[in-house]
Amino acid sequence: MKKQWELTQESFNQLLAWFDPNPEQAGRKYEEIRFRLIKIFTCRGCSVPEDLADETINRVAKRISEIAATYVGDPALYFFGVANNVHLESLRRKPDPVPPLPPEPSQESELEYQCLEQCMQQLSPKSRELIVQYYQDEKRAKIDHRKELAQKLGIALNALRIQAYRIRASLQECVFQCLQAAAAG
Repeated sequence: MKKQWELTQESFNQLLAWFDPNPEQAGRKYEEIRFRLIKIFTCRGCSVPEDLADETINRVAKRISEIAATYVGDPALYFFGVANNVHLESLRRKPDPVPPLPPEPSQESELEYQCLEQCMQQLSPKSRELIVQYYQDEKRAKIDHRKELAQKLGIALNALRIQAYRIRASLQECVFQCLQAAAAG
């Protein structure tokens, strides 16, 4: 796979200088062009207009040293020409697959959820709060949150894991018994 060129500070500064020698005016011009590019891609029905606008800006910035000295006219027009090419290329790419719709909740999963809710209500408020807090967040945030929770409770992280395990085991047993009772009756 071809490595994509990344915008450097030097290229960005050259790009701004091409717009206007006054940095404030150049910044305004940059924002205006980016906004208009996003609007163009949005009107053309692109699913990721911001990404395509950034790709257009990167392509112009990559060639800025070649074109700045010789280009005559409004720089925005050059961007719009490049944007047209970026748009045509995006049409040729295979679209990202549309994720499948989540399955309709089955009666079985609804029953499991109801049993879980019922079993959660049977827990003490302290245990219920602990288990909800323990399983909140994902990835790195989950790890950090669990450390904070252990500190807040004044226990070691391993002790927190053991408490959560015991609560989860009792919930699993409660849900299992609830499902058996529902199947029998």
